[in-house]
Amino acid sequence: MAWVYLVLAGIFECGWAIGLKYADGWTKLVPSVLTVISMTVSFWLLSAAMKTIPVGTAYAVWTGIGTVGVAILGMVLFGESRDIMRIICLLLIVSGIVGLKVFSPA
Repeated sequence: MAWVYLVLAGIFECGWAIGLKYADGWTKLVPSVLTVISMTVSFWLLSAAMKTIPVGTAYAVWTGIGTVGVAILGMVLFGESRDIMRIICLLLIVSGIVGLKVFSPA
């Protein structure tokens, strides 16, 4: 169950990172509130996952999911670069996340 919590924490991390963009410096109420809720849920799920998953693994996977997710959402929502080297680098991050899951003792 800890890995489910960790993946969900990463998804909520994507939500709050994108939410920061929409909150526009905390000037828009609804996106700001949703961002704070997403932050809270993300941190709570991360802390729950860390009860059994080693801290280094959990944090690396959490940030990796957030990094890849936000990069993809940036491409889709904000027209950010879809350069092939950028895609390859994101795939390298994904391979690292998978490797941490496969080789984790938890």
